[in-house]
Amino acid sequence: MDDKRSFAWLSQLQFQAGVVSRQQALDAGFTMKAIQWRLRSETWQRLYPAVYATFTGTPSREGRLWAAVLHAGPGAVLSLETAAEIHRLTDKQSARIHVSVPAERRPGQHKKIRGVVIHRSRGLVAEWQPPWHLPRTTVEDTVLDLIAAARTFDDAYGWISAAVGRRLTTPELLGKTLAARTRMRWRGWVTAALQDAADGVHSPLERQYVHGVERAHGLPPARRQARRRHGSGHRYLDNLYEQYGLCVELDGNAAHPAEGRWRDTRRDNANLVQGARTLRYGWPDVTGHRCRTAAEIAAVLRRQGWTGTLRRCGPSCTATQEPQKPQG
Repeated sequence: MDDKRSFAWLSQLQFQAGVVSRQQALDAGFTMKAIQWRLRSETWQRLYPAVYATFTGTPSREGRLWAAVLHAGPGAVLSLETAAEIHRLTDKQSARIHVSVPAERRPGQHKKIRGVVIHRSRGLVAEWQPPWHLPRTTVEDTVLDLIAAARTFDDAYGWISAAVGRRLTTPELLGKTLAARTRMRWRGWVTAALQDAADGVHSPLERQYVHGVERAHGLPPARRQARRRHGSGHRYLDNLYEQYGLCVELDGNAAHPAEGRWRDTRRDNANLVQGARTLRYGWPDVTGHRCRTAAEIAAVLRRQGWTGTLRRCGPSCTATQEPQKPQG
């Protein structure tokens, strides 16, 4: 192996976490006999057919991802939950490695590998990456792919809110990518959801509140993610009815540690100092008990000068009934 090829080979090993394909080894100057000798002597190990780790021991997560991409062949990219992991859309490793290849590939072209799922995708667009980065779908395509595979609207919206909330993309860029797709599950819903995200609805819980509590019952629209001065910095309020001095905060955590409760108390106290009282609700309040929640908010708004009319969200809605006074 000449010096130029040797440098390229060492660089490739470093970029790909020590994992290479058979073709890459041949291109670097290894013969099949040399490759077989390294496998027999166990200085290399076979990870998948024609994909090798050039070291002993357990491959890293990055090495496993490179192995899956190299096994899938030219044009293959990480996708779905695995691309989400790489983009930091999620903090969890995907249980299975998802790889997408161009749709023209024959379905039987790849051997089934445990723990690796290969998808055939039309119009597959890889995000440009330098050769030392794992190939993956773009953030926007990853989000839309995950929406198409989601079980529920809330799961789907979770991907939108994660991408926008972590500032990995914008609703506008997601909308452009959506418009370029000829086929998309829930297209109308996704279009509306992107508008919600652009308006500051940053989680499935907040979306449930906006649609199930506020709009469904005719409450006035709040200002989302309202920025307020707090000490030497700023804080953002989920829903601020500024004209009526009311803030509605939403907490999606099932368990709220003591530190979190004290932080919420300090926030609520700061709101009151600035002239806005706080109502705080969780997931059950904006789903199963959304009518009761709407009635409570309406009662506070009326005391603050709201003259609107609370409406029923359906035949069994109880929002227009007078809320019961608490016992004791």
